[in-house]
Amino acid sequence: MGILDRLSPSAQFIEVIEWLDDSGNTLVYRFPVRDQEIKNGAQLIVRESQSAVFVYEGQIADQFPPGRYTIDGGNTPILSKLGAWKYGFNSPFKSEVYFVSTKQFQDLKWGTPNPVMMRDPDFGMVRLRAFGIYSVRVADPQAFLKEITGTNARFVTEDVEGQLKRTLVSSFSDALGEAKIAALDLASNYDELGTFMRGKMNDDFKTWGLELTKFVIENISLPQEVEAAMDKRTSMGVIGDVGRYTQFQAADAMRDAAQNPSGGAGTGAGLGAGFAVGNAMAGAMTDAIRQSKEGSSTSTAGAGAAGAAGGVACPNCGNQTNPGAKFCTECGTKVGAATCPNCKAEVPANAKFCNECGTKI
Repeated sequence: MGILDRLSPSAQFIEVIEWLDDSGNTLVYRFPVRDQEIKNGAQLIVRESQSAVFVYEGQIADQFPPGRYTIDGGNTPILSKLGAWKYGFNSPFKSEVYFVSTKQFQDLKWGTPNPVMMRDPDFGMVRLRAFGIYSVRVADPQAFLKEITGTNARFVTEDVEGQLKRTLVSSFSDALGEAKIAALDLASNYDELGTFMRGKMNDDFKTWGLELTKFVIENISLPQEVEAAMDKRTSMGVIGDVGRYTQFQAADAMRDAAQNPSGGAGTGAGLGAGFAVGNAMAGAMTDAIRQSKEGSSTSTAGAGAAGAAGGVACPNCGNQTNPGAKFCTECGTKVGAATCPNCKAEVPANAKFCNECGTKI
């Protein structure tokens, strides 16, 4: 290093230590101190949602909340902890300054890369997929530096998001199995599952110096075949009486066939309606024929009884016979007809005049 470098402004010791973050995703930022030398009397400015951590000789020396501080031997606790100050307060000391953002980092996404297997009381074994968002913040800057950041000069959310996402998905799968909520009831329990997940995960996040401030379940989806079965089940519940629904469909098909008798679709609907109407007419005709036969049998029996009541008597034994009988069923005498004395034509036995010549019998 030359003399000009020593006299240039860039070679002066740091007098103001502050961090203005315009990235929006930076968790930790190491302040660029030249040769890690900080001048006695330098100003430290820590803004809201920030925390400054001094690391001396590889160890965390002190942490500063939001405020303005003067690096001197009077009011800064760090000076009593740094061994470099044994040479006097007029000498610069070497230290690393890390600014840690303590704000909430929102809209971080999570999702199940593979389906989660669970046992459902309605559908048996099902596979579920889920996704949502979560929010975190650094609750313990010193623990976060020790466990996660290390000596990185700049640490952003993408550097830790993968690990957090895998941890969240693993815990969500375990929580979903423990909850034993039916698949049809999951949508009404998103908030309860999110609250349960926050309490379950904060113990793990605490070891990293983080806090899970929000866990939101946006959707839990079922496989397509299970969703199709659910749709059918819902449709059957809406239909209600299947018999009446079938009649309604047949009536619609008849109407469509009448409106479009020449179209292909109308022809198919007409055929279906024709089969339905044909079956109905066949049933109706069967009932009519059965009733007709029953009525005919009754009529025949009545006629037989009436005929028997109005039969002729046998001229030999006097037995009452049917009007159309030609012989007596008791003695065999011919009773069914008589002979005309004029033209000899055969006439009924009970006839009073001949059907051929009109002679009185």
